[in-house]
Order: sequence, then structure tokens, then C-alpha cells
Amino acid sequence: MASTTTTPATGTSSKKVWTTLITNTAYLSGLLALDYSLKKHGTKYPLVALYTDAFPQEGHEALDRRGIPKQHVKYLLPTKGKDYTNDPRFYDCWSKLTPFGLTEYDRVVQLDSDMLVLKNMDELMEMELDPPSAAGKGQRVFAASHACVCNPLKKPHYPKNWIPENCAFTSQHEKPEEAQKAGAAPDFGLGMPNGGLQVVNPSKEVYQLILDQLSNDTSLDYDFADQSLLGDVFHGRWVALPYIYNALKTLRHKGVHDQIWRDDEVKNVHYILSPKPWDEKPGEEKEESHKWWHAVNQERLAEEKKRDISDGF
Repeated sequence: MASTTTTPATGTSSKKVWTTLITNTAYLSGLLALDYSLKKHGTKYPLVALYTDAFPQEGHEALDRRGIPKQHVKYLLPTKGKDYTNDPRFYDCWSKLTPFGLTEYDRVVQLDSDMLVLKNMDELMEMELDPPSAAGKGQRVFAASHACVCNPLKKPHYPKNWIPENCAFTSQHEKPEEAQKAGAAPDFGLGMPNGGLQVVNPSKEVYQLILDQLSNDTSLDYDFADQSLLGDVFHGRWVALPYIYNALKTLRHKGVHDQIWRDDEVKNVHYILSPKPWDEKPGEEKEESHKWWHAVNQERLAEEKKRDISDGF
């Protein structure tokens, strides 16, 4: 089973980093807006782009032009293939597990490239987690927000147990103020974290547990790739963050989890599912949260133009 490189990113000496996986240029505008939004809100830590062999030269040039640190990682997949024809994005999602093995860092907070930071969240770099010496046997192996398992778009290929009754966010509807500060118990309902944001103390032992499971035939049962694996291997032994750190855009929709959503509390929006904000033109957004992305991205593009950067990304 392939492991990650242990060569630190070019362009940073920080021992605590944000990381985001990039395999193609389709998500590059998202990554650049994410990086800009982190800096806009005063983070003390760099965003490192984790790229795979598939990432093209024009993508590298775009990152270099903007001084964004980058680091090569191996593409991760289970030993035996699983058909994700209905959700091709999951072929890439396994590689989001690589930060668990980046032991050259003390703390990694993995972010999806389709996120937008609205408030500083550097506190994630300091929160208490099990030390690497716990070897994945503790009760705070990593931190994440819950996955929403309501299937609000009623996708027919989703599992039958993806219903509101099994969703951790549903359990918080009666206490919306509490939902801004704490997540539901990590083992509530299906006990599945969302893979979009993961707070990790990299550990060779924890990463080996992940690799061992990837080589196990039972990994073929995981409908949701990396997050299914984490919810299984470390069931109930992770820290559930409040939704505000990984605010899935669908939670805001009427009748999903708008009971707990507060625009002014959200620290980080996650633009799950299609369309992505960059698939729409400014002024033609289909939902309010996409307007937030375009406002920040237009700001980014204006700043880059002052620095003579205009490469179409």
C-alpha cells in the first residue's frame, strides 16, 4: 500500500498547516478563493496544496505565481476497486486521508477546496486531540463535523438509512444555540464524520490503521469513501465539532437544518454537491451562499490584478 511522501511542503517551515487536496484544475478557483479567505481572516498558518501526479503544469504555475506552498502526495485507493460511477468525486476522496500520515507536521487541518472561510478559525490548531503516542487507541483521535445523512436531494443511490432520524444535526433542532458551540455525540445515528474538514495530529500508527483498512475487503462496503472509513475504524472516538466549522450549504436549505443554521455564526462554508459557485456567473447564483463566494472571489481577482496575475483561475 502506498504511503504519503514525508518531504515537507516547498515554501513553508510551519509545523502547523492547513492542507487541501488538488488533483485537477476544475477545483483550482475554489482552492485559490479558500487560500485568499484564510488570509483575509488573519490566519497565522499557511495553506499547503497537496497535489497528486495528475495535477497539471498550468496548475503548478498558478500556485507558484501566488506563492501557495505545495506538496506531492501519493494517490490513495483501496486495494480492490469500488464502483463510484454515481459519485465519481469519491475516487479522489480516499487521498484526503493522507494528512494522517504527514508526520513532518505537528497539526494538520485538512480542508476541501470547495470551502470558503468567513471567520478566523485558528483555534482548531490548538484544540486538544490524542497525541501521536496514543497510536489511535484514544477517544480523541481526530476532530470533524458530522456528515448530514438526511439525503435532502433524495439521490436514489444513497443508502436507505440516510434519513433525517439518523442525522446528528436533527438531534440539535431543539437546541439551536448549543449547536453553534458543540456537535452532537460522535456516535449519534450513523456516527459518520464529514470528510471536508479534519483536524489531525499526524501519526504513523494511526495512518497504518487507515492503510490496513484500505487493504481490507470490507472497504468495498464504504459508500462514502474516506468518511465511511473514519466513522468505522474510529467509531465514537473522534471529537464532533459544531457545524459552523464545516457548514454544508444544504443545511441552510428550508426543511433541512435551517433550524440550527445562523449566517452570522458560520466560520467556514462547504459548497458540497453541484453546482459549485464557480460553475455560475456572478449575479446568476442559484442560492444565497454562492453569492458569498463570488463576493470574496471577485475581491481576490481584483487584488491579483494589482499584482499582474490574471491567468484565468
